[in-house]
Amino acid sequence: MSTVLVTGAAGFIGSNVVRYWRAAHPTDRVVALDALTYAGVRGNVEGLDGVTFVHGSIANTELVEHLLRSHGVDVVVNFAAESHNSLAILRPSDFFATNVMGTQGLLEAVRRVGVSRFHHVSTCEVYGDLPLDVDAAFTEDSPYRPRTPYNAAKAGGDHVVRAYGLTYDVPVTITTCANNYGPFQFPEKVIPLFTTRALAGEPLPLYASTKNRREWLHVDDHARAIDAVVHHGRVGETYNVGSGHEVDIEGVADTILDTLGLGPDLKTIVPDRPSHDRRYLLDSSKLRAELGWAPQVGWDSGIAATVDWYRDNEAWWRPLLGRSPVVEGAGWSGP
Repeated sequence: MSTVLVTGAAGFIGSNVVRYWRAAHPTDRVVALDALTYAGVRGNVEGLDGVTFVHGSIANTELVEHLLRSHGVDVVVNFAAESHNSLAILRPSDFFATNVMGTQGLLEAVRRVGVSRFHHVSTCEVYGDLPLDVDAAFTEDSPYRPRTPYNAAKAGGDHVVRAYGLTYDVPVTITTCANNYGPFQFPEKVIPLFTTRALAGEPLPLYASTKNRREWLHVDDHARAIDAVVHHGRVGETYNVGSGHEVDIEGVADTILDTLGLGPDLKTIVPDRPSHDRRYLLDSSKLRAELGWAPQVGWDSGIAATVDWYRDNEAWWRPLLGRSPVVEGAGWSGP
């Protein structure tokens, strides 16, 4: 039996991993830490069997140190981050404060106490972007070339993790993931945004670069990958987690509208955000070969199930509308 501290646990991926972990490792205890910013939903994890919820920030080193000692934490899985690219354009300092300095504060507590594994969740966006017309993918050896404040802040956090691993012998691993989708995703992100707006009969705001593509990974497959890396991955290593399945933004909108039985008239074009990345694709062959991981949820079934979840759970997402500080396409001049 282990005790796992999951940070950013009330967010989308974090809460799904908490639920997955309790099902896959029922004897493990989970401490769920979250700062409950506008995108955190306490009800995503609070009250789950075997889960202790704590409201607090990863930047609070003394709090994290107390949690590590008092709960006898063996493993830390770090999801805590500001993650909305559009908001990063308007509030870049928030992203560097959490994603870089918050990660450092968390690692400092881990260094003082010691754990068997510190796992950090990163993003494909640290590598920059790829041309639309080139057959290429990012490997774990690709150079970091972040293009937006969010990407740069995540890249900075990755460097902090590696530095603590090399300097202080903290047993770290990193996964770099493709765009996730699934249930409990805050409705500012593109798939729940399009789905909830379509359900309300409202326009779907497509950036003008409608052929920009993303690789889509179901959150359950991501959870399985993290489990594999935490238990069997080599200390100090980074593993890319990707499905290999790309869909452009217009294809995402069309799929959601088709699933709901709606026509294309709800699609509307809004101005691109600055430094809008063209394409991400990860080479995940290292993870597949070393740890035997492979995605189990295909795009067609995964997106249909996700749209159905939002259709069936309006009581979850309806109260969250209006929380996001960003209105897509409304302008990019920050405060």
